[in-house]
Amino acid sequence: MPPVSASPVLVLLGPTASGKTAAVARIARALPVELVSVDSALVFRDMDIGTAKPTPEERALCPHHLIDIVSPQEAYSAARFAAAARTLIAAIQARGNIPLLAGGTMLYIKALRDGLSDLPEADAALRADIDRRAAEQGWPALHAELAARDPDAAFRLKPNDAQRIQRALEIVMLTGRPLAESYARREIDAPLPPMTVLSLEPSDRAWLHRRIEQRFDAMLTQGLVDEVRRLRENYVLDAGMPSMRCVGYRQVWNYLEGDIDAAEMRDTGIYATRQLAKRQITWLRSMPIDQRIDCCRADAVGLVMDAFAARAG
Repeated sequence: MPPVSASPVLVLLGPTASGKTAAVARIARALPVELVSVDSALVFRDMDIGTAKPTPEERALCPHHLIDIVSPQEAYSAARFAAAARTLIAAIQARGNIPLLAGGTMLYIKALRDGLSDLPEADAALRADIDRRAAEQGWPALHAELAARDPDAAFRLKPNDAQRIQRALEIVMLTGRPLAESYARREIDAPLPPMTVLSLEPSDRAWLHRRIEQRFDAMLTQGLVDEVRRLRENYVLDAGMPSMRCVGYRQVWNYLEGDIDAAEMRDTGIYATRQLAKRQITWLRSMPIDQRIDCCRADAVGLVMDAFAARAG
C-alpha cells in the first residue's frame, strides 16, 4: 500500500470520440502526470491511424505507457493490463508523479479494481480445433456441444454467437468446470491506492455520432486502407486475430478481401464504431464513477482539468 502522501491516481474514461485525448493533453500541460493507456487497441504496434493513437507531439507532453507494446499477431488480455497497471502505478508514484489512467476499455479498469476471474489463458491449438469443427459442422452444433457440457452457459448464448461459444467451450474444456464457477473464482491482489474516476459521457448521442463519422472519414483520408495493407504485408495475420477485430480494421480487411466495396467499408466502419461507443456507454452506466461530465459541453475539457487539479492538490 503506498504511503498516505503518495500522489493520487486519476482515471479518465469515456467512449470513443468523446474528447479524452484533448483532456489528457490539457492535464499533461498542467500536472506532473504519466499516462497509462486503458485501451485494448493502442497496445498494438504499427496500428496508428485506425486506433487514433496519440501523435508524437501529444506523447511529448508526458510519458505514455502501454502503447505499442505487442505485435498485431499477439493477443493482450485484461489480466496482463491489470498486472502492468499495478506495477506502473507504483513506479509512477515512486517517481513523485501522478498516474493518469485514460481510455475506453472499461473491462481493463474493472479487472484492475475488482480483480480477475480465474480464467485460463487462450489456447491457440484448442481454438483452432474448435474453429475447424465449426467450419465443418456449423456453430449451432458447437452450441449444442456446449449445452451438453454446460447448459447454463449455453442458455445465455445464441447458437450463432461464434466468438462467445468458442471462448466458453475453450474455458469449459480447459478447466473441466462450468463457466460460472470459473468466473466466480477471483484472484486476490493487494489493495489499490485510492482512485478518482471521471467519465466523459454524451448527453446527445447525435453529437457523438457526428464526431465518430468525421473521425472515421479523417482516418480514411490519412491512409487507413494503406495502413491495413501494410500490416497484411508485414505480419502474418488473419481476420480472427484481436488486432484485426478492432473496429475499422475489420471493415478495411473485408474491403481488401473484396467482400465489400469502398462505400460499404466506410458505412460499416462508422456503424461499428457507433456500436462500440454504445457498448462503452453501457459499461460506464454500470460502473462507480466519481463525476460524470457531459462531453458535449464546450467546456468539458476544462471541467475535467478543474476536477483533477482539485484532487491533485
